[in-house]
Amino acid sequence: MTHVPVLVAPALEYLALRPGGIYIDATFGAGGHTRAMLARLRGGRIVALDADPHAAARAARILDPRLRFIQANFRDITGVLDRCAIDSVDGVLFDLGVSSMQLDDAQRGFSLGTRAALDMRMDPRTGRSAYDVLATASEGELADIFFSFGEERSARRIARAVVARRSNGTLPNTAQEFAQLVAGIVQRSGRRERVHPATRIFQALRIVVNEELDALREGLHGAAGRLRAAGRIVAISFHSLEDRIVKQSFRDDERLAVLTKRPVLPDDEEIRENRRARSAKLRAAERKVS
Repeated sequence: MTHVPVLVAPALEYLALRPGGIYIDATFGAGGHTRAMLARLRGGRIVALDADPHAAARAARILDPRLRFIQANFRDITGVLDRCAIDSVDGVLFDLGVSSMQLDDAQRGFSLGTRAALDMRMDPRTGRSAYDVLATASEGELADIFFSFGEERSARRIARAVVARRSNGTLPNTAQEFAQLVAGIVQRSGRRERVHPATRIFQALRIVVNEELDALREGLHGAAGRLRAAGRIVAISFHSLEDRIVKQSFRDDERLAVLTKRPVLPDDEEIRENRRARSAKLRAAERKVS
């Protein structure tokens, strides 16, 4: 699947790009948003971040001296800007979640249908994998993870089954096998589900493995602290937990003025052309002029 960037036009509109400005693409991915931003700038600079080491090769294909790619998690945005000797920026874009390339990479364990090991780390070189979480967390901890980060009503039953399989040495170690285990617990007989019944559990594991919600809070706070007056943050989220954090962070940060009273949603045409867009929500805020 080719990765198609979501909500490009409204993202550029709310960033209100200044031709010679300095911008951060905090989630480079395949570079779709970065390319669109570069096309609007007459000078300026873009610093692109991504925790995924595979993104560096994709960034290298953009032969533009205005772009600098740094492999880093956006929670470290302040440190990255210090390394680049940049005091302040005109805007920051966050496009959250997992990319099509990561889902399609059979070795990463993000996709439910692959025989890849249950990994799910954005940066495979650091931290614990999803399998590590399943193999070590207590039944109560697993239930909390599945309910809090996946909003899964069958969290306790799934946690109990994981611990039982772990105890007899048959805990699945591939994405496909684990998805089948979950489906066998929560799928209702004779009912065709609109989404795979393991989707919420995979989301929960991915969030925990990558500490995504804490990273988002830290990234938004750091970005707001380095904005120039009237500089803007745009965040595109794909599930309610992310969107809630973005909404609260913008609302509660006294340095920011919220620009989107309600989230901006993709139109029907974009959803038809790109299924990934169907759950996207865009919010924006501006640094107040003191």
